[in-house]
Amino acid sequence: MEGKTKEQFVHSVFESIAPKYDLMNDILSFRRHKAWREFTMRKMNVQPGSSGIDVCCGTCDWTISLAEASGNGPMVGLDFSQNMLDVGADKIERINRDRQIKLIRGNAMELPFADHTFDYATIGFALRNVPDLVQVIKEMQRVVKPGGLVVSLELSKPTWQPFKSLYYFYFQRVLPMLGKLIAKSYEQYKWLPESLVNFPDHKQLADIFRSTGLIDVKAYPLTGGIAALHIGVKPGELPKGD
Repeated sequence: MEGKTKEQFVHSVFESIAPKYDLMNDILSFRRHKAWREFTMRKMNVQPGSSGIDVCCGTCDWTISLAEASGNGPMVGLDFSQNMLDVGADKIERINRDRQIKLIRGNAMELPFADHTFDYATIGFALRNVPDLVQVIKEMQRVVKPGGLVVSLELSKPTWQPFKSLYYFYFQRVLPMLGKLIAKSYEQYKWLPESLVNFPDHKQLADIFRSTGLIDVKAYPLTGGIAALHIGVKPGELPKGD
């Protein structure tokens, strides 16, 4: 499933599961995704007043965390699923962050922002679903300022047996059935484990980060390797005139 075909299918998946996405994330991650994000935010050490873009922001949990950490810095949440953005917009309205957070329907492969715009660019649980992950990482690097961070929090591949076998059984057999029962979406949740099959492990993804030009790349396997945090720094200085 390549290029536009994959993009169209993934779009249909997330448009359909948006109302139950948060609940299924709890089930998908054994309720660990919030702890993973808290760990990530500690490692990022978001500075007051800083700006950020949350790519493939989904229902905006991470976008909101970035906004809260920044205090008053401008934040953008970008996603190609309007249904996901609508769920996120409701959350943002409830906590009165409408003026700080701007939501945009857009393409992670072609971010609609100038070079050197943000202090942080994040992507959570979505890099494995994009048509070209290298292009997305390059785009995230392009729109952050020199010294800015490119950050991915993503499901990964556990390496420790017997945990590895138990996890794959859960992920490939149990999860789609839970999706059918809870979200009425068997095919959509069958896609999620399939999307991990060809995705690089945490060491390979760290190498990909480095290959795009990011420096000081760090990878942190989480919860036995079922997720991983990657952080890279954009090198260089702002060109004169910027």
